[in-house]
Amino acid sequence: MNNFAYTQAASTKEATTAKQADKAAAFIGGGTTLIDIMKSNIEQHSLLIDINRLALTGINDTAEGLRIGTLEHMSTVGEHPQVVQNYPAISESLLLSASPQLRNMATMGGNLLQKTRCGYYRDVAFPCNKRVPGSGCPAQTGDNRTLAIFGTSPSCIATNASDLAVALVALDARLTLENAKGQSRTLPLTEFYKLPGSTPNIETHLQPDELITAITVPAAGHARRSHYLKVRDRASYAYALVSAAVGLDVQGGLIRSARVALGGVGTVPWRVPAVEKYLVGKPATEDTFRAAAALAVRDAAPREQNKFKVELAQRTLVRAFLELPTA
Repeated sequence: MNNFAYTQAASTKEATTAKQADKAAAFIGGGTTLIDIMKSNIEQHSLLIDINRLALTGINDTAEGLRIGTLEHMSTVGEHPQVVQNYPAISESLLLSASPQLRNMATMGGNLLQKTRCGYYRDVAFPCNKRVPGSGCPAQTGDNRTLAIFGTSPSCIATNASDLAVALVALDARLTLENAKGQSRTLPLTEFYKLPGSTPNIETHLQPDELITAITVPAAGHARRSHYLKVRDRASYAYALVSAAVGLDVQGGLIRSARVALGGVGTVPWRVPAVEKYLVGKPATEDTFRAAAALAVRDAAPREQNKFKVELAQRTLVRAFLELPTA
């Protein structure tokens, strides 16, 4: 782990200005991912900018929907009555993540920016295009059982690790970002993450001096009747092999609106709008869900060791639909 300087920011402006002045600086909130990757020499930062003093908390209803401050802890949001009742997929995705101790420390914004658990990225003894651009991707023909089958490229097949991001992508979440000039912008989470292409080291559209300040999720019938299902190798403290975030608004037995995203299978949280479009107007039956699941994996591109994810993704999606409350 390299030596680094440390400062506590008193305002968003101070934090983003410090980040703009030092390209090797990093923001730190809970630090549950950042410290790990620094200890492993995966990343080296000259300055850590502590943002915990900033007024970036709160879980509130607004005209745009549920607004969550970026520094809210995962456990706080996951257990909040408003989230549990009206956005259950978000609550479930949080409470199925990590361990209680980590959820008590980790922040919402930090979760969205966490690094992949691809073993080649995490072990500096191996080349990795995400860690060292142009060095190669041994996962293509190596140990790829847990890696992506959607959104891959010859440069990278690493899976996005966030459970929360899958639920938020499904429910049309938007991020509020603020830069060193004090300017803010909103960005749909579906447009926040970048596919790896030839530059897997550039993971998001976040600018160097920008900070995530809030997450907003629109209120909707499919949000209130939503569910997050996670399939993993063991019952707790494990990353998803496959997960599904689904939401349906059903009236008179017919689906009025649908939201569907998959996790554990994409280089980014994998929203499937073709499936959502297919479901609208269809009866909410197991046959409908099976047809939708088959459509969801139509463009999968598995490697040798993760072919099982194609079938598992379909089974997970059908089960997630069937586990939705009936009313």
